[in-house]
Amino acid sequence: MAETIAIASDHAAFDMKAALADWLRDQGHEVLDLGPDSTASVDYPDYGYKLAQAIADGRATKGIALCGSGIGISIAVNRHPAARCALVSEELSARLSREHNDANVIAMGARLIGIEQARACAAAFLSTDFAGDRHLRRVDKLSNPAFDKEPA
Repeated sequence: MAETIAIASDHAAFDMKAALADWLRDQGHEVLDLGPDSTASVDYPDYGYKLAQAIADGRATKGIALCGSGIGISIAVNRHPAARCALVSEELSARLSREHNDANVIAMGARLIGIEQARACAAAFLSTDFAGDRHLRRVDKLSNPAFDKEPA
């Protein structure tokens, strides 16, 4: 099913972002490209925050965040309470991020995986539904953490 997918990166992942955006369009998705527009040096948190806000605003249903390692931008995206971003580097993690964690964003590292692996991760992420059931209780706790309480 076609969706609007937000995509953002830093300069290190600009080429991967462009290739994935084209691939997403070829798959029939609308793409909300949040930048950057070149390989000039930028700060990954700025683009992670933009992507998370697009999810929160409903401008996109899912997102793909990219930087050199995927780590920094995933941290930035996860600062927003509406975002559940999983750092993935292979298809199983991408699938489980949706199935078990209801992730609405995946992050990948352009310096760590190639474009074919990135496409495979994106395809698994976009084609997997949230399983719900026992996982729903756990996902709800992600939005309502109880840091001062002992686990039940």
